[in-house]
Amino acid sequence: MQEDITVYVETPAGERIAVPAPTDMGLSLMEVLKASEFNIQATCGGMALCATCHVELLEGPELPEASDDEMYMLENLPNLTNHSRLSCQIKVTPALDGTVLRVMADFE
Repeated sequence: MQEDITVYVETPAGERIAVPAPTDMGLSLMEVLKASEFNIQATCGGMALCATCHVELLEGPELPEASDDEMYMLENLPNLTNHSRLSCQIKVTPALDGTVLRVMADFE
């Protein structure tokens, strides 16, 4: 059983940073990014109430549709894209291996 996957965070300069993420702990992408010291505030603690964990998915699998709560928070963001998601709502699974994303706080 695969325990760790790698997601990649693209910086404003276009560099891609590999971030290892365990799949056996039930973590969200937000928790992994925050633990890896990316610019994720997670003010609400992962409840989809603040949008301070906004990411843009550049490459990766089709994710489950965003919940109404997540969509409501995303709709209020000034830098919303067609690929915006709240990282607190994305569970780390083997399917995310190789996903490339941007931490949108870096692009404000």
